[in-house]
Amino acid sequence: MRPVSSTEIQIEETRGEAAGRHAEDIERVAREVFGWDPLRPGLTRAVAAVLAGHDVLGVMPTGYGKSAAYRVAGALLPGTTLVVSPLIALQADQLAHLAETPGARPARLVNSTQPKARTDEAWAMLEQGELGYLFLAPEQLANDEVVARLATASISLLAVDEAHCVSSWGHDFRPDYLRLGEIAERLPSPPQSPQATRPPILALTATGSRPVREEIVERLRMRDPRILIHGFDRPNIALRVSRHADLDQQVAAVLDDVATLPAPGLLYVATRRATEEYAEALRERGVAADGYHGALPAKRRRQLSAAFHEGEVAVMVATSAFGMGIDKADVRFVVHAAAPESVDQYYQELGRAGRDGEPAVAALHYRPEDLALRKFFASAVPKRKDLKALLLALAEDPDVRAAGKRAGLSARRATALTALFEEAGVLATVDGRAVPRQHPIVADAAVDGALEQAEARKRIDESRLAMMRSYAETMQCRRQYLLGYFGDEDTDLCHACDNCKSGAAERYAESRGTAGDAPFDVDAKVRHAEWGDGRVMSVEDDRITVFFESEGYRVLSLATVAEHGLLAVTSRSADRP
Repeated sequence: MRPVSSTEIQIEETRGEAAGRHAEDIERVAREVFGWDPLRPGLTRAVAAVLAGHDVLGVMPTGYGKSAAYRVAGALLPGTTLVVSPLIALQADQLAHLAETPGARPARLVNSTQPKARTDEAWAMLEQGELGYLFLAPEQLANDEVVARLATASISLLAVDEAHCVSSWGHDFRPDYLRLGEIAERLPSPPQSPQATRPPILALTATGSRPVREEIVERLRMRDPRILIHGFDRPNIALRVSRHADLDQQVAAVLDDVATLPAPGLLYVATRRATEEYAEALRERGVAADGYHGALPAKRRRQLSAAFHEGEVAVMVATSAFGMGIDKADVRFVVHAAAPESVDQYYQELGRAGRDGEPAVAALHYRPEDLALRKFFASAVPKRKDLKALLLALAEDPDVRAAGKRAGLSARRATALTALFEEAGVLATVDGRAVPRQHPIVADAAVDGALEQAEARKRIDESRLAMMRSYAETMQCRRQYLLGYFGDEDTDLCHACDNCKSGAAERYAESRGTAGDAPFDVDAKVRHAEWGDGRVMSVEDDRITVFFESEGYRVLSLATVAEHGLLAVTSRSADRP
């Protein structure tokens, strides 16, 4: 696993600035072709930067309409905009929207679920220069034939949707994204800038903590990127956390909460079984609820999504599988029946509330044991014999499911272990089949690499859980905590979260008087004797939170740090001399 870059990244402010000489064309196309009037300022800035030839990382919250950036850019650029997106359903939605837009350029997708004739048509249109947009699932890029086709095409822009999937520190890391930086380098000069060595990259994500941003830039090999962060402050969403002593109390409180809050709303739960149990209990209370999880048949998932959007389902009880692509502005609440795996995931999910700007509620029901259970599962490292058995089975049959069965593993387990080999650079998967990335593959070395990835994944998971626990237990203004996590330390008390209403946040703020005299400031670079280089994420009166490239987030006592000289400042924040 590559370390997170410690290179300083200049963040370009998006508020109150013009988009330069391209603004008029951008606004015209957004209005006349797509019907967006006006286009949100962060999106205008992103498109303008792309048109000027810059790589762009757009960090914008759920519901901001990030796809508009590559749709408008693709309408203004001469060649094909290549869009890499992790979910085929989302690709199909984008394709349908473009097809229904009279003035939009032609679009096609390539994935393993569609008939060969449709795929052949897409490639033919690309080769003939007739495509405005080509949507690809990331696993397609593990196919050398696909990459070779792209390398001879007229690609004007590489758009990477859900770009946090490339980051080990993101909550939805996917090994398929690891080759995107390499693929970008193999694309030819774009038609709009023959002097450039490759097309510009537009990376989009709703997960914007600094470690994730830095690793996106690192792994996509972005050059002098414009980092545009916009719209994370959602003051219309009231944040609250309810702590519970036992499971029965927690379940009862969740049901009372959801049954009394104004609908429509989302109830996120941790397991498939919980979707069914909570949905049934809510229906018994007269709430029009249903359950959604990733194991449901595709047709049923589509039916449930439509029913929620059309108001037939007032409360959707769902795992994290329900969310990407939700376009419903009037969601009045997002309740979590238990703490999710990371602050990144939590903020992305709660951001599905109140997109219309009207008051909404984000409520977390928290029991420390829930995170302890998640940590138990996160801590599992595979057995060496299972990894070796799978690798040997894949050598005989590259089909991952078949090889897993031969090795005595479930299909799900075989897929997970194959992903470790992908992270280690040993294999790639194309349409469920393993493709060697090392020649020859040395079994013991390959297994060692996979185990190293598993240990790193364990540290990452535990680190994210620690930050989620910190949010659940903080006495700080919750809005301040979340915005600080994403890099905005200069926010006032929200006066709307539970800690502000109880007075705890004000007392917390007053107690921080000594923090300003601490030898550390937010965003400073530090070095720990054992954990190496890190960056200060937050400073309180008695503790400091540091993100270490090798270990993740660690909360350290300032007294202990001072007593033992644990941290050395290597670079001050840009805001402090």
